[in-house]
Amino acid sequence: MSSFSYKDIYIEDGKRVLEVNILPEKHCNFDCIFCPIGRSQNKVDTQKSFDEMDNSLKELKSMIENANAELIFINSKGEALVNDKIGYIIDLIKDKGLPVRLLSNGYLLGRDEYIEIANRCDEVIGEIKTITEEDFQKIQRPIEGYTLNEYISNMVSFNKQYNGKFIFEVTIIKGYNDDEESIQKMKKIIKEISPDKIILERMEDERFKKKLGITDERFEEILKELLNS
Repeated sequence: MSSFSYKDIYIEDGKRVLEVNILPEKHCNFDCIFCPIGRSQNKVDTQKSFDEMDNSLKELKSMIENANAELIFINSKGEALVNDKIGYIIDLIKDKGLPVRLLSNGYLLGRDEYIEIANRCDEVIGEIKTITEEDFQKIQRPIEGYTLNEYISNMVSFNKQYNGKFIFEVTIIKGYNDDEESIQKMKKIIKEISPDKIILERMEDERFKKKLGITDERFEEILKELLNS
């Protein structure tokens, strides 16, 4: 039995991408009200062990070989860095001669033990969804003691020393960061982090789209403005 799960192979920029979730259930340092996975019953920011890791690693090795993957994307149910075997997982992939992309919410990228792990990846994705401390605490519900300023500064400091490709994912949420003042603040954050690539997202899940989604027109306006930053 394996504790990993996979998405079907898909093509991105001409490469065959294998997307793997390395957490058996949601483990995250946030508890966002709009998370498509649901509530964070396991709210953690330290590493922990999971069962069936030997079988999971064997399965991952087999999946890579059988799928003829060209890029492995570690995109998990929560924060992948809390799996204490993530270093072994990355090494397994790299030993196959394949690049690794890691999705992290970005907060843990300010801690030495996680910086060392993320630095072994070819691409790292950090993300942001709120731009005021009040909204950060209210709708992302982080572990107590987290602040928005530290969240941003962790990604800034990480990217300054990172030699790979840092991708910054920005989610636009109606009523929280879609007004012009918020977009100007977001542009300053992007400039400070200085990512190699920006990905703009919006609420697509039907449970949240009606209340928190933005129109196609507004999405395109914001996309143009942020990409020009």
